Amino acid sequence: MAWGILLLAGLCEIVWAVALKYAGGFTRLLPSVGILAAMAASAGLLSLALKSLPVGTAYAVWTGIGVAGAAGLGIYLFDEPADVWRLSCIGLVLAGIVGLRLGS
Repeated sequence: MAWGILLLAGLCEIVWAVALKYAGGFTRLLPSVGILAAMAASAGLLSLALKSLPVGTAYAVWTGIGVAGAAGLGIYLFDEPADVWRLSCIGLVLAGIVGLRLGS
């Protein structure tokens, strides 16, 4: 259950990171409200997951989900570069997440 909560926390992390692009420096109301809600949800869910997961592992997985998801959506939504080097690094982040999950 804690891993599922942590996954949801990571997905909320992706939402607020990507929404920052749409908020225009917090000048647009709806994306700005979405950012604050996603941040609160992300931190709250991480806190719940930490009740039964080690903090180092959970935090690394949480940030890794956010990094990989935001980078992937940056490529998909904003035409950011998708060269071999960048995709390889995202793959390494995902490999680290899997490794931490398997090691816990």
